[in-house]
Amino acid sequence: MNQWLPFILFASVASITPGPTNLLILGSAARFGLPVALAIALGACVGASLMLLVIGLGLGELLLRTPLLQTAMTWAGVAWISWMACKLMRRDAAGIDDKPIDRRQGFIHGAGLQLVNPKTWLMTVSVTAIFLGGDASFAAVTAYAALFLLVSTPCLLVWGLLGVGGAHLLRQPARLLLFNRAMALLLLASVWLPLLLR
Repeated sequence: MNQWLPFILFASVASITPGPTNLLILGSAARFGLPVALAIALGACVGASLMLLVIGLGLGELLLRTPLLQTAMTWAGVAWISWMACKLMRRDAAGIDDKPIDRRQGFIHGAGLQLVNPKTWLMTVSVTAIFLGGDASFAAVTAYAALFLLVSTPCLLVWGLLGVGGAHLLRQPARLLLFNRAMALLLLASVWLPLLLR
């Protein structure tokens, strides 16, 4: 219990700081509206919480003992997110109202992104090492995973509200093109800068 306040602060900062998930929610809210962004945010929060549960119950130990697996997972995540950024960079400048809602984005997309998001893996392994220790019980790991879900959900919704608030700025094709390019560059920076600054 005495570690819950530091954990809440850690989870808040980890969730609200820019990263691939936050940028996806921001862009989806601006282009498709809050319902699509909300589904992505909920999927991301549930996905990250489930990852924390699995890592805390033993996968974290395996990762800590297998640096080659860590490296492979990191590079797979970087490659996939870089591919997403390149697709966004090439997206045309059709007006925001001319684009149909992308029904493929949603809860599953948000949850799946966590599996390749280096920021989420780093966060879950850090929580396991810092807050849970090596001998955490099932009840303790479950409590931390549930608390992370409660803390991260409103943090990600902030990004959705920011996207909806700025959507009116993207009605012109030139602005939408600039927005897509900026989001693509930020996505690339969110995965490559941590690697370059190691």
